[in-house]
Amino acid sequence: MNFIRKHRNVCLRMMDILIIAISYYGAKVLLSNSLFIDNEQIFRLCLTIGVAIVVYGVILQIFRTYKNMTRYENGIDYLIYVLACVISCVTMIFLHIVTGRRFVEIRATILASILISTMIIGYRVVLRALLTIKHRLEETADEEKDKVKNSTDKKNVLVIGAGEGTKILLGTLRSSMKDTYNVVGLVDDNVNKVKYAISGYKILGTRNDIPRICSENHVDLIFFAISNISNTDRRKILEICQETGCKVRILPGTKELIKSKSLMQNFRNVEIEDLLGREPIKLENKSIEKLIKDKVVLVTGGGGSIGSELCRQIIKFNPERLVMVDIYENNLYSIEQELRFNYPDKNIDAIIASVRDKKRLDEIFAEYKPYLVFHAAAHKHVPLMEVSPLEAIKNNVFGTYNVVNCADEFDVKRFILISTDKAVNPTNIMGATKRLCEMIVQAKNKVSKTEYAAVRFGNVLGSNGSVVPLFKKQIEMGGPVTVTHKEITRFFMTIPEAVSLVLQAMSGAEGGEIFVLDMGEPVKIYDMAEKLIRLSGLEPNVDIQIKVTGLRPGEKLYEELLMSEEGLTETKHDKIHIAKPMNINMDMLNGKLEKLQHLLDNNVNEDKRVIKDTIKDIVPTYREPNAENYIRKEDLNEIETTQVENTETNNSDCEKKSAATATV
Repeated sequence: MNFIRKHRNVCLRMMDILIIAISYYGAKVLLSNSLFIDNEQIFRLCLTIGVAIVVYGVILQIFRTYKNMTRYENGIDYLIYVLACVISCVTMIFLHIVTGRRFVEIRATILASILISTMIIGYRVVLRALLTIKHRLEETADEEKDKVKNSTDKKNVLVIGAGEGTKILLGTLRSSMKDTYNVVGLVDDNVNKVKYAISGYKILGTRNDIPRICSENHVDLIFFAISNISNTDRRKILEICQETGCKVRILPGTKELIKSKSLMQNFRNVEIEDLLGREPIKLENKSIEKLIKDKVVLVTGGGGSIGSELCRQIIKFNPERLVMVDIYENNLYSIEQELRFNYPDKNIDAIIASVRDKKRLDEIFAEYKPYLVFHAAAHKHVPLMEVSPLEAIKNNVFGTYNVVNCADEFDVKRFILISTDKAVNPTNIMGATKRLCEMIVQAKNKVSKTEYAAVRFGNVLGSNGSVVPLFKKQIEMGGPVTVTHKEITRFFMTIPEAVSLVLQAMSGAEGGEIFVLDMGEPVKIYDMAEKLIRLSGLEPNVDIQIKVTGLRPGEKLYEELLMSEEGLTETKHDKIHIAKPMNINMDMLNGKLEKLQHLLDNNVNEDKRVIKDTIKDIVPTYREPNAENYIRKEDLNEIETTQVENTETNNSDCEKKSAATATV
C-alpha cells in the first residue's frame, strides 16, 4: 500500500495503458465477431494501440488528470475525463486519415474511445469509494483511540442552531478541531428537525431540552450558532443556557463565517447586551439626515464613549464637515483614524481643546461655524468627583457654560447636551453639576435664538469605566467581583442605542426640552455579576466570589430618570419622552454661577463643606447621601441592616477602593 501511495502517478498511468490496450482489442473483437485476428490485423492493431497510448497519455496529461486526488474527485472531474477521451478519439481519427488509413478502422477507434472513457471513470469511482471507506475506518479508529487516550482533554460541545452557520461550524470542528472538541449533538426550536441529523450530528431537542442534554452528556461548552434570531429569543435561550453552568460562545452571522479565514477567531463571549433582549430601535432617518446632511456638526468630548459613537453615527448622514473636540489626545486620535479609514472622502477635523478654555472655543467656533453642536464633554466618575468637586465644577458646569455661550454667539442652530439620570435628585457632586448643566441649557434657551435641549439617560454598557468591563476583568483575574450593594440597581442601554435616540431627539427638538430616554427595566448589579460569571462557565460564590464592598460616597441605591416635580409627555417616538421644563431665569442663574466662580478663584478644594453648601443653594434638589434619601422608602424594610452598618464602618475603605470599583 505504501508503494502504491509513493508511486501513485506511475500506477495510474500503467492502469490507463492497460485499459487502452484492452479497449482497442475488445473493439476489434466486437466488430469482427471473432476472438482470433490475422497477422495483418494484429500489426495494425499493435500500431494503433502504441499510437493511442501516446495520444491519450499526452492529452490526459494536458488536462492534469494525474494531479487530481482520487478520493476528492467529483462530477466535474469525470466530465474532464470524458472530454479528454473525446479529443483523443478525434486525434486518432485524424491521424488515421492523414497516414493513409494505416490504423484500425474508424468504427473501432470510436468504440474503443467509449470503452476507454467508461473504464477510466469506472475504476476511478471504485477506487474513490474504497479510499473513502478506508479513510472513514481510519478516522473512526482514531476517534476511538482519542476517546480512550484523550477523553479528559476534549471538551464536550452542544451546538444551538441547525442552519447554514452550524454546517460551516461542524465542518471546521470535524476537519481541524476533532482533537479539541467533541460535538454531542445539536439543538433547534424547529420540532420537525428533532431526531434528524446534520453532517452526522443528531438534533437532540429544542431550547427547553438544553439543561437535560447538557447534564446527560456532560457538556462543557455551548456554541450559539443562530444568526437570524430576535433579540428577545436570544435572551431567553441564553437565560436557559445559564442554568447549565456551561460556558457559552456566540458565533457571527453566516456571511462573516464564510468570509473568515479562521472560524475560531470569530467566536465571541456572551455579552451582557445579549441578555438585555431589546429589539433594534427604529429611527426616522429622514428627519435626522435632513438636519445633518451638508451641515457642519461639532461634537465636544468626541473621543469619549458617547462622543465617539455620536461621531460614528453622524458621519453616516453625510455632514459637510465633522468637527471633533477633546482634551484627551489618545482617544481623539483613535476615533479620527477609524473614521478616516472608513470614510476617506469625508471632511473630518480632530481638535485638541478644553471646554474650560473659552478663548480657544471662540477660535474653533469662529473658524468652523457649526450648525449643530453635541456637548458630550464631562467628568462622569462619581467617586472621583466627590474627592475633587472643584474639577467637576470647572469642567461640567463652566465647560458647558462656555460651549453654550459660544453656540449663542456664533448662531448655532441647535445645541444638544448629553445629560444623565444622576442629575435627578442628585446625591453626589457629579450629578449635581450635570443638573446645573441642564438648568443652564433651559435658561439659555429663553434668551437665545439657538435651540437648546438636553438628553438624559442612564448607564451605557461598555463605556469607559463602566461596570461591565470591570466585572469581565475581575472574572478573568479569578475574582472577586466587587459590587457596592446587593440591592443596587441601574438603568442600562447600549452605547449605539443611546446615541441613536440622542440623534432622534435632536431631530425633533424645538428648544428648552429635557428628553428622557426609555431605558427599559432597571437591572440589579448583583444579578448582572452573577450572569456574567455563569456565562463564563463558572459558579458565582463558588468559582468566583462576589464581594459586597459598601456604597461609595455619593452613590444611590436607585437611579431616577425624572425629578419628582417634573411631568412627562410623549413624543412621536415611543422610546423618547419630554420632561416638563422648569422656570429658570438666566440672570438669576448667572448670579448663582458667580458664587461657584468665587469658589474656583479662591481654590477652596480643602473645604468641601463650603462647596456642597454652595451647590445646594443653586441646585435645590441636591441632597447629601444618607440612609433616608438614597434608599426608597418602600424598600427600606427589605435591605439588611448589616449592609447599612457595613456602609458606615467602611466609608474610609470605600474611598480607597473607589477608583477600582465599578462606576454605575
